Amino acid sequence: MDMLANAKNVVFVSALIILSVMLMLCLLRAVLGPRVADRIVAVNMMGTMVIVMISILALKMGEGYLIDICLIYAMVSFLAVIVITKVYMGVYRERKSRKKEDANV
Repeated sequence: MDMLANAKNVVFVSALIILSVMLMLCLLRAVLGPRVADRIVAVNMMGTMVIVMISILALKMGEGYLIDICLIYAMVSFLAVIVITKVYMGVYRERKSRKKEDANV
């Protein structure tokens, strides 16, 4: 049984390390992304990875309240991506209408 617990611990820690590296790569993509759409997708991926990391920690530590925190974080992350997308679409439409107005003048 002790060997199984050690293997489980190694899997959890390695998954957290891999997710941490991927999180840093997504942060880099969010900062350096050539387009706004790339940045929005990177922020959404970061939120998803944080949710998975919290879930793994909840399993590793055996704490059920972390799942509740995970669900709340998922809702906040979803709303943040929706708001960012709405703002971006508004800015895009405004730029498009300005270009039409400048072309007509």
